[in-house]
Amino acid sequence: MALIVHHLNNSRSQRILWLLEELEVPYEIQHHQRQPNMLAPPELKKVHALGKSPVVVDDGVVVAESGAIVEYILDKYGHGRLRPLAGTPEFLQYRYWTYYAEGSAMPPLLMRLVFGKIVSQPKPFFIQPIVKKIASGVESLLIAPNVNANLDFQEKTLAKSSWFAGAQFSAADIMMSFPVEAARHRADLSTRPHLVKFLETIHARPAYKRALERGGPYEI
Repeated sequence: MALIVHHLNNSRSQRILWLLEELEVPYEIQHHQRQPNMLAPPELKKVHALGKSPVVVDDGVVVAESGAIVEYILDKYGHGRLRPLAGTPEFLQYRYWTYYAEGSAMPPLLMRLVFGKIVSQPKPFFIQPIVKKIASGVESLLIAPNVNANLDFQEKTLAKSSWFAGAQFSAADIMMSFPVEAARHRADLSTRPHLVKFLETIHARPAYKRALERGGPYEI
């Protein structure tokens, strides 16, 4: 029985398809579409209690959370590929960036998205100035400093090495693809050429293209 990826459009599950394509692991896709409110459809709760994607099912084993799925796939199907040797400095970097992607990089970008939607949603005219003032304060005091600090950190890292965990492409780069993709739409990368080059390089990878073909249109 093939590994099944429960794939939600425009979501982190695209990274799982990409990883499987890089490893040339056979898999099947169960497609799910976001609702008009952008939330995952309720049928995903039949797969995992939280009803989110990505989720993979492999011989009856259900695994959720991007980082956990990546490690599960590498443990079972990687055979040493896309992960530096344990105990090396590169492995420490690999582990750091794998956790950093969701733990530090994504939260401020997600906050920027959420507050932007709050401001843009229709509301009584007398409330709009208050909402804008609060959102502007949060953006200037919290969101912008964190977004810029993270992007500068990422830029300096890629200025020193070809990939996030060193000279070799790894699954840490697959994990980092989502926050860098999100930053392209929600921040300014014009002064961060190494992040731009990172995106151009991963977009050119054959496995990345195959994952897009199988997963469908992808926008953040």
